[in-house]
Amino acid sequence: MTQSTVAAPAIGVFDSGFGGLTVLRALLAHLPRARFAFLGDTARLPYGSKSRRTIARYAVESAQFLVGEEGAEFLVIACNTASALALDAIQTAVPAIPVLGVIEPGADAAQAASQSGDVLVIATDATVQSHAYAAACRARGLRALEKACPLLVPLVEEGWTSHPVTEQVIRIYIDELLADARGASLNPDTLVLGCTHYPLLRTLIEAAVPPGMRVIDSAEAAAQAASRLIDGRAAAAPQPIFAASSAERIGLLPNPAPETCLRFFATDSVDKFQRLGSAFLGRPVPRVHLVDLGG
Repeated sequence: MTQSTVAAPAIGVFDSGFGGLTVLRALLAHLPRARFAFLGDTARLPYGSKSRRTIARYAVESAQFLVGEEGAEFLVIACNTASALALDAIQTAVPAIPVLGVIEPGADAAQAASQSGDVLVIATDATVQSHAYAAACRARGLRALEKACPLLVPLVEEGWTSHPVTEQVIRIYIDELLADARGASLNPDTLVLGCTHYPLLRTLIEAAVPPGMRVIDSAEAAAQAASRLIDGRAAAAPQPIFAASSAERIGLLPNPAPETCLRFFATDSVDKFQRLGSAFLGRPVPRVHLVDLGG
């Protein structure tokens, strides 16, 4: 059973900001008939400075909004920090809804790409401090060396995705990480982009790594994993996994109009979200709805 013969799912995508729009961008390529609701919790970012308990509360509130208010039948957590620290809490809060983060798919892609078994990970401070990628890679028989690259997110949000300053900063980070790898007697052949902002820097990053090193985009890996999971559930179902009434409720048609299949929500700064989000999404972001999830 293929997407053309079943009602496509309503997919909720959540991030603490708008970097997760790179995940939505990849999802749109793999699941073009699905209906998406994207929520950026911009009022409460950055999550990295919050406690694990607070991050879990924020993430659960966002997940419950997407499921309860937008009818999401599948959740993608397009936030590395929430994936690292709140995935279990989200799954507990919405037990009937499949939930996918970005870290496990990224580690799966690294395992498939690496021949040496040694991988590098660049991410934000909060993600590195969680050691979620290292744990996920270790569970797959890989050795992973993580490095925080705190300057990259503000450079991306400044729009300096091809600026010489950004190029130089990336080279410094990569050179330091490679030196650390040599010191640890590692032979890395794969680099994982452990932040949803980093796909916008992929060209510069690929130019900075040694020739032949594979660069893994965890946003793309998550989209591929979501597509496989949804296709697998559809193939295993004796009838369409999402009932016609559900499809009618969310307004799905064989070729839905953009305003039908995409809705955007933010908890603050909707103008900034709309302005900067287009770079992450690769297309203009239409109207962004302001929602209040509490303090």
